[in-house]
Amino acid sequence: MAIFQTKKYRSAADAGTFAARYRATMAKHPFLLFGLPFMSIIVAGSFVLTPATAVRYEKHDRRVRQMTKEEALGVGKEGRRVNIKDEYYRLAAKDIDNWEQKRVKRLPGEPDGVL
Repeated sequence: MAIFQTKKYRSAADAGTFAARYRATMAKHPFLLFGLPFMSIIVAGSFVLTPATAVRYEKHDRRVRQMTKEEALGVGKEGRRVNIKDEYYRLAAKDIDNWEQKRVKRLPGEPDGVL
């Protein structure tokens, strides 16, 4: 029984061409065929996506910005001017020792928790 050769037949005319040398080099060094293009795509993708992520974070920064104390107090519908000293004295004047526990009125159909 005849044994077939593992190498494909190439004529002597094709042996010296650029394509033949390129094919032989790729067979010996598969990194040039698979690894180098893969690494190139990864590096190029990093450079291409950097401006896209910058736009994303700039958009987020425009939406969420630092507020001053006056703006934070005026966010509510009826924002009143607050003075820390006045608030301290107003809370200090309250009697916090005398209090009474009151149940919250439940919605219809909601269990009230009484057994």
